[in-house]
Amino acid sequence: MFGPIEFILAGVLVGFCVGITGVGGGSLMTPILISLFKIEPHIAIGTDLLYASISKFCGSLVHAKKLNIVWPIVIWLALGSIPASFATTWVLEHHLSQSTHYKSVLTMVLGVMLTLTGISIIFRAQIEKFFDRFRNREQADMESEQHALQHKRRYILIMGVVLGVLVTLSSVGAGAFGIMALVLMFPNLPMIRIIGSDVVHAVLLTAVAGLGHMSSGNVDFSLLMWLLVGSIPAIVVGTLISSRLPERFIRKILGITLFALGLNFIVNPVKAKPKPVETAQVVMNQHTTHSTTIV
Repeated sequence: MFGPIEFILAGVLVGFCVGITGVGGGSLMTPILISLFKIEPHIAIGTDLLYASISKFCGSLVHAKKLNIVWPIVIWLALGSIPASFATTWVLEHHLSQSTHYKSVLTMVLGVMLTLTGISIIFRAQIEKFFDRFRNREQADMESEQHALQHKRRYILIMGVVLGVLVTLSSVGAGAFGIMALVLMFPNLPMIRIIGSDVVHAVLLTAVAGLGHMSSGNVDFSLLMWLLVGSIPAIVVGTLISSRLPERFIRKILGITLFALGLNFIVNPVKAKPKPVETAQVVMNQHTTHSTTIV
């Protein structure tokens, strides 16, 4: 049986990795909770969504202070992602929660997202080099930014819907996939403004998705508290010493680990306990009780 110490240590590990590499906590915390601590997938995902929202909030304040946020992008993403998150939560609660496929659906979606996240981390340098071909920083002025925003609102909205569904189902994707999509849509926008906008949107989306899971009873608050106790100081320490550690090497290890975990969840999704066996056991117990009464 695991207790507070183990959960705090898990928070320290994830927080330290986030501080060094910038990799989102969701892609690390959820598989640890499911694979290592054997926590039910829906509880792990719901708890991790609120954990991600709280842990990212401080970072969003820093970006806001440094004016790294493009608010129209955040607003249009949220207009797509938040309704999509509400809709996904409603479907999960009213149609999938009582299904025997509930856990397997959640873990398979989580597996796909982890696999893609792992690939994006492993090949990040190549991906950024590819995107740099489309960047022209000399033309990245406010006028071109406004022009791009006006003509790409529909695509931002659609991307928000996709993120809303995937993040609510898996707690993974708000960071890595949000950034990749924004880079594709706004190649002239400075990377720091893309990251700042994505972080603020991730805070909003994970908060809404986490509250949705909370309303369904999918959040373990004591677990959440211990994870935050461990991770918040570790994020600060990891950020402070990140320049002294082999960040690229650590990223590669994380990418390979997430890729392997994702494949494992796809091939071996967590399944619900077979109800017929439980029913048979209840019937057997009733029969035994009945026999004892007759005797």
